[in-house]
Amino acid sequence: MIRAYIRNSFSIKNKKKIHNLLQDIKAIGRGRNLNQLAKIYGTDKNVIGGHFYTPHYSHHLRRYRYKKIKMLEIGIGGYDNPYLGGNSLRMWKKYFPFGKIYGLDIFDKFFHQEKRVKIFQGSQVDKVFLERVTNEIGAIDVIIDDGSHLNEHVIESFNFLFPKLKDGGIYIIEDVQTSYWESFGGDSHNLDNKNTMMGYFKSLTDKLNKEELINSNYVRDYFDEKIISIHFYYNMIFVYKGNNNEKSNTIVNNQLPKRQ
Repeated sequence: MIRAYIRNSFSIKNKKKIHNLLQDIKAIGRGRNLNQLAKIYGTDKNVIGGHFYTPHYSHHLRRYRYKKIKMLEIGIGGYDNPYLGGNSLRMWKKYFPFGKIYGLDIFDKFFHQEKRVKIFQGSQVDKVFLERVTNEIGAIDVIIDDGSHLNEHVIESFNFLFPKLKDGGIYIIEDVQTSYWESFGGDSHNLDNKNTMMGYFKSLTDKLNKEELINSNYVRDYFDEKIISIHFYYNMIFVYKGNNNEKSNTIVNNQLPKRQ
């Protein structure tokens, strides 16, 4: 009876607001469990949603749980429907009770803006727009790319946004399967193609071992100094940012074997 009344008497906008409120009520007491939160808020980041992301997110992000972090997620979901999507933003808001969550999408998603959740509209490869967004946010702790999944876009966004990440922060790329799909600019034949996500991020792993390179012509870049670890999982990648020089000093102090 109540559901029928709501269905027949309320606008789509108000129905969505009521739906969101009911989700928040259901999530009370479950804030520590990302798998449960993903199910409650209807994201596709868990096993039920078709992915296996929440266990990895729990492992890598639990240290931020009660900190005043700033998280930016590219891609809000729901395509061009202004009332659809926003599921993961609200999941993150619940999981990080002191965090500020920022969402970015090429479509109008301002309906999903609420306390501790701010929405920006624009392209993930528009550098002028991204500069404005990151200037407004300030230093960011976690960036998640769940946007277009086009290989070119993912790489371009990473190159621009990784420097905006705090030292100690994490940059995460979802849905890496498109690295192999030609319709997204992927390649299933040349697996070292640096124009694909996997090819590009695999090429960055050598930067973790820059101290061991016997090549006087090698020129270090920003990523040599700032990438401290890369974690590859099924269809997702975590890139940790820090000061690689500190790691090098530790190696020297520990007196590891010299290269032959």
